[in-house]
Amino acid sequence: MSEAQPGTNGRRGRLLALATLAAVAGAAAWSLRDLPAAFGRRPDAEREERLRSSPQYRDGVFHNAPSSLARDTARPEIDRGTVRRMLFEREGRTPVLPVPTVRSAGGPRPAADGVEITWYGHASALVEIEGARVLLDPIWSERCSPAAHVGPKRLHPVPVELEELPPVDAVLISHDHYDHLDMATVKRLVHSQSAPFAVPLGIGGHLRRWGVPEHRIIELDWDETCTLGDLVLTLTSAHHFSGRGFTRNTTLWGSWVIAGPTRKVFYTGDSGYFEGYAAIGEQHGPFDAALVQIGAYDEAWADIHMTPEDAVLAHRDLKAGLLVPVHWCTFNLGLHPWSEPVERLLAEAKAQAVPLAVPRPGERVDVDNPPELDGWWEGLA
Repeated sequence: MSEAQPGTNGRRGRLLALATLAAVAGAAAWSLRDLPAAFGRRPDAEREERLRSSPQYRDGVFHNAPSSLARDTARPEIDRGTVRRMLFEREGRTPVLPVPTVRSAGGPRPAADGVEITWYGHASALVEIEGARVLLDPIWSERCSPAAHVGPKRLHPVPVELEELPPVDAVLISHDHYDHLDMATVKRLVHSQSAPFAVPLGIGGHLRRWGVPEHRIIELDWDETCTLGDLVLTLTSAHHFSGRGFTRNTTLWGSWVIAGPTRKVFYTGDSGYFEGYAAIGEQHGPFDAALVQIGAYDEAWADIHMTPEDAVLAHRDLKAGLLVPVHWCTFNLGLHPWSEPVERLLAEAKAQAVPLAVPRPGERVDVDNPPELDGWWEGLA
C-alpha cells in the first residue's frame, strides 16, 4: 500500500472545507433566491402624485392620524430588554398539542345570504355577506417571512388549500407586513381567482412586481370607496405602520368596511387603540360583526397593536354586534403566552356584555346564529 504524499491530507482537508462552504453558500443562496422580489417595490413613479396628494402623506412617508390615545410611531419600539425576551423567554408561547382545525364539508355552495365568517388562522378570513365573498389578508405560506426557510413558522396547518376556496369577489389587504401580505399566496391567487385586490395606497407596487394584472388592482386612500356590484368596500383608518425591507411607511395601512345592501362587517387590520374607531362607528356603523386584532401586543408596541381589552373597547366604539377575534393562534409573533389573548378577551367581553365567537381555524361562523364558546384552546399550551 503506497503512502500519501506529504501535504496531501492537508490539501484534501482544505478542498473538503471549500466544497462544504460552497454547498452551504449554495443552499443559503437557494433559500434566499426570492428575497428581493418578496421585499416588493416602492410605489411606482407615475403614481407618486396620487400619494403626494394624500392627507396622510408628507415628507416622503405616510403618517398616522393625530391621536391623544396613541403616538405617531414610525415603527414599534424594541429595546435590548424586548429583544432578550423575544429570544429567551419562549416558554408557553407555542402550543404543545395540535391546534384543532375544521375542514368545511360538502362541495361548492352559493355564498351566504346573510353574514358568515370563516377564519383560517391569524388574520386570514373569508367574509360572506348577502351573496358576496371577500377574502381578508390571505397568507397560506408555511412562514410569514420574505424567506421560505427563515422566520415565524405556522403553528397549525392551513384548514383548506387556497385553490379549494370558492370564487371570491374581492381580496382585501390591510397593510404590507409579511403576516398580512404574502407574495407566494398572491401569486397563487392570480391563477386560482379572478377577483380584484383592493389595497391601501402604494401596495399596488408590490402587486405589480408579483404579476398581478393592472385591471385587478384597486388602490385606495382612507375614506375612499370602491363598488363591486352590490358590494361596497371602504378603506378606513388604523394606527399602525408599514414596511417590508429597510424602509418604513412608503405604503399606507388601514382597516376595512365591508358592506352589502343591508348588512355590514368591519375588519380592523392591525392597529393600536385610537379615536378613529369611534369616528368609524359613527360614520359607517352599526356593524353586524367585527373581526378585531387581539394578539401580538406588548408595552413596547402598544401604539400599533391592541390588547384584548383594547379590542373590546374598539368593538364597542364601532357599534358592532358579534366580535370575532383574529391575529392570534397561527404564528408566534408576540411575547405573551399563546392562549393569553383569547383568555383575556373572554374575560373582558363577558364583563362588557359583548357577544363573542372564537372559531377554530377553518370553522364557519353564522353571525346570526354563532356557536357557543367551548374553550377549544384550553390545555393546548
